[in-house]
Amino acid sequence: MAEEYDSVLVDNVKSIGAGAIGGIASVLTGHPFDLVKVRLQSGQYPNMISAIKSIISNSGPIGFYRGVIPPLIGVTPMFAVSFWGYDVGKNLVSSYYNGQSSSNFSIGQISSAGFISAIPTTLVAAPMERIKIVLQTQDSNASKSMINAIKRILETGGIKSLFKGSIATLARDGSGSAIYFATYEIVKKNLSVKSGTKDGELSLISISTAGGFAGMSMWLVVFPIDTIKTRLTNNVNESITMKQAIQSIYQRGGLKSFFPGLGPALLRSFPANAATFVGVELAHDLFKKYL
Repeated sequence: MAEEYDSVLVDNVKSIGAGAIGGIASVLTGHPFDLVKVRLQSGQYPNMISAIKSIISNSGPIGFYRGVIPPLIGVTPMFAVSFWGYDVGKNLVSSYYNGQSSSNFSIGQISSAGFISAIPTTLVAAPMERIKIVLQTQDSNASKSMINAIKRILETGGIKSLFKGSIATLARDGSGSAIYFATYEIVKKNLSVKSGTKDGELSLISISTAGGFAGMSMWLVVFPIDTIKTRLTNNVNESITMKQAIQSIYQRGGLKSFFPGLGPALLRSFPANAATFVGVELAHDLFKKYL
């Protein structure tokens, strides 16, 4: 019993560590694209070119990493919990289907495991997203300090304000994670079969390609939800309901207003998620060899 407990604990630690490594790789690769996406979603610029020119003019290249500290600080728990949650989800689905191996999961089973991963992740992601978006959308003369941003949020609405947009975050991440992990597993498996890669053997091309497509497919589906979440969380002093946020976005330009910044999001998603899964898979490979 003790050995079984130790094995489960080690597996959980490996999942957490691999997720953290993948998350750091994702943030460093994708934050500039994410910054442009958020600026467009909040209505600060009419198009991607205007946003890029303004950022370079006001802050130089370093401006593309404005607001990067919150996701870097939150990336360890958020991605660690996400990939740990995915492994937990796979174990739960496997148990429900009488011990069926995850390598033989159907699309529905993979998607179910992916959705489960988003439930604990939201508890970490929601406040970090709130802080990040406030920093990214505030006036250029305002303090860039994460601590000051947290203080402003707490002063205007308390702890509850820090979790503003949590329902939208769960709606986005639940459906997004289901699509994300399902796309990754399916594309990776198909590419591995076509390239003749042995089962369980790492193929960096398959991993990065599958990760890139996983990120793009997720954003294509959940982007309108992300736009609503940004509208709910981008103003410290304003409090609006989800219905009001949807109406406000629609009045700005109809259905297309739910997709501003889609270009930068898709441009970001491929390299960022390719980096994420390469980091995760390489970490797992190292853990198998040395732990």
